[in-house]
Amino acid sequence: MNALAFSPSQQRELQEFLKDLAPGKTLRLDGRSLELTPELVGLLRGLLELLARGEPVRILPLEAELTTQQAAEILGVSRPYLIRLLEEGKIPHRKVGSHRRVLAREVLAYRETSRQQGRELLDQLIAESQALGLDRPHAGD
Repeated sequence: MNALAFSPSQQRELQEFLKDLAPGKTLRLDGRSLELTPELVGLLRGLLELLARGEPVRILPLEAELTTQQAAEILGVSRPYLIRLLEEGKIPHRKVGSHRRVLAREVLAYRETSRQQGRELLDQLIAESQALGLDRPHAGD
């Protein structure tokens, strides 16, 4: 489950390719062709724009079963911390023998919920600091 990243020259080629990527156009490869629908163009554009900026990308089915190491990498946490989340019931999982397996969609849902809670907490802190006048410069500054 390695991330895909492109070299700077490949990134420039992608940027040129993206200029011509549009619904209704036809993608041809080895004598086969595929008409690009708006949905397919949106998907390809989202993926290729990330790669063109040099950002690493992983593609995985939402129903893929991940190991605890793979799930921890997606969340950016240690494997022991992820196991604690699983044991606390914060992320659904199943056991295969002695190994835990987690669906990719469950990991991504937890990540989104966690990010949303973080944004809400930040908004709350900002509102409290403004209410206390902590956002204004002090007279001695």
